Amino acid sequence: MRLAIITTHPIQYYAPVFKLLHERKNIDIKVFYTRGQDAGTHDHGFGKTIDWDIPLLDGYPYEWVQNTAAEPGSHHYKGIVNPDLIKQVLGWQPGAILFFGWAYQSHLKAMRYFKGRVPVYFRGDSTLLNEPKALKKILKYIFLRWVYKHVDHAFYVGTNNKAYFSKYGLKEEQLTFAPHAIDNSRFESDHSHEAHELRLSLNIKADDILVLYAGKFEVVKNVELLLSAFIRLNNDNVHLMLVGNGIKEQLLKDEAKNSGIAGNIHFLDFKNQSAMPALYQCADLFCLPSLSESWGLAINEAMACGKAVLASDKVGCAIDLVKKGSNGDIFESGDEDSLMNSLDQLTRTKTGLAEMGKNSALIIKDWSFVNIAEAIENKLVYTTG
Repeated sequence: MRLAIITTHPIQYYAPVFKLLHERKNIDIKVFYTRGQDAGTHDHGFGKTIDWDIPLLDGYPYEWVQNTAAEPGSHHYKGIVNPDLIKQVLGWQPGAILFFGWAYQSHLKAMRYFKGRVPVYFRGDSTLLNEPKALKKILKYIFLRWVYKHVDHAFYVGTNNKAYFSKYGLKEEQLTFAPHAIDNSRFESDHSHEAHELRLSLNIKADDILVLYAGKFEVVKNVELLLSAFIRLNNDNVHLMLVGNGIKEQLLKDEAKNSGIAGNIHFLDFKNQSAMPALYQCADLFCLPSLSESWGLAINEAMACGKAVLASDKVGCAIDLVKKGSNGDIFESGDEDSLMNSLDQLTRTKTGLAEMGKNSALIIKDWSFVNIAEAIENKLVYTTG
């Protein structure tokens, strides 16, 4: 089976899957990167250029596709314009095509072209958690039903994603579970020394509890809600560490400075991939307070590091990965009282958080890259011949 994979750019959560697929004897793959080799690495959410410090192009065949967009980028529909995409894919003569995302001009055009010519497979993680109201909801329903008519089969990442695909026209037999995953082994590896040194550098005592958020400081992440709830918590033995950059950064720092407990609130700039395991491992609880989050792979990462997790009910993975009372809690998105209550309950004992962290590690172990690769191989090879 020759499988062409169409995706925007090298991503740390996908490249290892491509490598695993390339190593499998039953599939011959080539990845077509549509954002273009010269598109740059500026990240709009972080507001800075990001060069990942782990290899993302090793171990599998790939091909760059020229992007002629006026404003290249994977953050908007017109940011991916590839006049030669269809020609390049046809030149490789695939037996099937797997698209990562449709919301780009060239991706949707290619999906429409290849539908009926070769099997069209799809990978996405959208949910129904933030549906529009009234007329917009009706128009969205009509449009997305049309979009997914161009998909023969989709690989869903979790419960909320499956519900989304079902609503917009894909039947049960057109859906295969391929779990959203991270490199569990990299996050499980022991970074206790670096974690200990980091806590020491921030004057966080061994018996103190550290709550962590790591990611973009942008509106949708709603980090200011976490900061406000933490300030209300006002517990001398609990610290908050906010790691990242973004448009809300100065606002957050000003609020922390004027809080009266600034000594318990720590800011660190964006950390690259190799530094993330130690970052999670120095914490006791990871919180993702987003107003909207299709999945939330940071939750996977924290759980692989053996940490308790707290997520809003608008985080897509919460229904699958966060088990209340077992490995963490889920609070009502945008509700400071709800978040405050969860923080209060979870930070009462450090030993309780440690037990929850052990449960997290058990829950996440099967959400792996290997299971994604196997799901794709089994569907493409053993059901299509």
